[in-house]
Amino acid sequence: MRRTTRYRVEGANSLWHVYKTVPFWKVVKNFIVIQMARYTPFLGMKNWLYRTLLGMKVGEHTSFALMVMLDVMFPEKISVGRNTVIGYNTTILAHEYLIKEYRLGDVIIGDEVMIGANSTIMPGITIGDGAIVSAGTLVHKDVPPCSFVGGNPMRVIYTKEQLAERWADDEIYGKR
Repeated sequence: MRRTTRYRVEGANSLWHVYKTVPFWKVVKNFIVIQMARYTPFLGMKNWLYRTLLGMKVGEHTSFALMVMLDVMFPEKISVGRNTVIGYNTTILAHEYLIKEYRLGDVIIGDEVMIGANSTIMPGITIGDGAIVSAGTLVHKDVPPCSFVGGNPMRVIYTKEQLAERWADDEIYGKR
């Protein structure tokens, strides 16, 4: 279950109320920072921009690939653990604007997580330590630690135990 806070709006759809929920100049600044980071090949610079200018929690040695799109309105609600890889063109959202409401939720991505290219992470999601998210996945619910998930709708492909069994003899991922 996604953990979001719901806010009712009256009249026009919630996107028409956007600057009542987040300051215009904050969105402009965030947009500029995110666009700069999307195109820079320097991982350390990206992490510095995210931590310093967007207020995100980003762990040591975390890698955001080219074109990752972070929530432009509430990036401070995104937390990414250490030594995690966020794949090309992934979108991470901490908000969603609907017709009669908008929702906000923290996104927590654990340590040593691998998120494949072109995935979308919805607000209010926790991705457990060591999880693997297949490319092109819509992450609409929590991901258990050390599991392998994928698809739309997302489903668990391998549990922690099944992955351990599959990788038991692998020279890189298996036990030493």
